Amino acid sequence: MSGYLGSYATLGLLLLASVLVFVGAFSANRLLRPANPADPPGKRATYESGVDPVGSGWAQVQIRYYVYAYLYVLFAVEAVFLFPWAVVFDRPGFGLVTVVEMAIFVAVLALGILYAWRKNILRWTD
Repeated sequence: MSGYLGSYATLGLLLLASVLVFVGAFSANRLLRPANPADPPGKRATYESGVDPVGSGWAQVQIRYYVYAYLYVLFAVEAVFLFPWAVVFDRPGFGLVTVVEMAIFVAVLALGILYAWRKNILRWTD
């Protein structure tokens, strides 16, 4: 199909095919499912990690878990910035400039990890 309306015809056929696949999948589901599915006792009970739930579903979480997660994400994202630097470092004319920029970048990272270490944020306590 060519011309102005050809692209619309292609789009219309694609939409029609997608609707047919959608209707066909739901029709097959209705035809192939059991008429009266079994519902044994305890099927709808809450189940988590092989342990029956005891007590309420609310539990207090220590803030240190969030701090560890935040620090991990922070340093993982910062580590991603090292890859473009490694690519540019090899190009002519970027040698000294990129070394100085990366030294500043790594120094800021080192200050961040040093601060976390000095504040005992990285110490795991019970």
